Amino acid sequence: MALASSSFASFSSSPRLAPRGRQSLNGSGSFLHFPSTREVRPPKRALVTTKVKNKRAAAEEVDMTVAAPDLASHLFRNRIVYLGMPLNKKVMELMIAQFLHLQSMDTLKPIYFYINSTGVNKNDARLGYETEAYTLYDMMGSIKAPIFTLCVGNAWGEAALLLAAGQIGNRAALPSASIMIKEPFYRFQGPPRVAHIAIEEIKNMKDAMVDLLAEHTVQTKERIEEDIKRPKYFTPQEAIEYGLIDKVLYNEEGQESNGVFSLLKGSKLT
Repeated sequence: MALASSSFASFSSSPRLAPRGRQSLNGSGSFLHFPSTREVRPPKRALVTTKVKNKRAAAEEVDMTVAAPDLASHLFRNRIVYLGMPLNKKVMELMIAQFLHLQSMDTLKPIYFYINSTGVNKNDARLGYETEAYTLYDMMGSIKAPIFTLCVGNAWGEAALLLAAGQIGNRAALPSASIMIKEPFYRFQGPPRVAHIAIEEIKNMKDAMVDLLAEHTVQTKERIEEDIKRPKYFTPQEAIEYGLIDKVLYNEEGQESNGVFSLLKGSKLT
């Protein structure tokens, strides 16, 4: 029996025979612990550091995905209507909707009409009709709020008429702007028996352009009719002398201006 007990003690004290992750007796009667490698975990501190880094990365990602400012709404809140493309049906409808909405908000505050357009044509391609430009012109005349016009690039053809249709004294252009007037541009395709109808319509559109330009400038109808036979370009200063605009806006320190410029400064856009 003694031999059996000794053998049992020796067997129990052997570390190699102890099960993983359990306790066993050693020769002195104390317990030995053999942890299993499967139970080893990273320190909690390392986990916390990883989480903090992830939060910072997520915060940086949120900052990078902030939506860009709505520039169109910013201009509209400052009562600015911007025409930056050739005139066609969709553009005309949008312009009219903006004018009507701004008038419903306030009939006394001016509306700033920025123009950068080649009219109903671009590169000899017809993109719209004169009637659409005349519709916008009529709407400008029916608006009670004063309309201050400003050419910020090109105002050619029908766009020059809209520029000249602004409130007298507050029609302006930037120093490098280009202004041009010309007669309506038409290309007719159809049977000869209806050609006279198209010719009559062309004449009516031309007469309307001459009458409206004569109304908003200091020129006679005869002078305008002669000038628009070919495209006639103006620098801003020449446009003042012709009566298409009233002033040139400068953004130079010490340069004094009033009317459009002072009100634009008030809107914090210059």
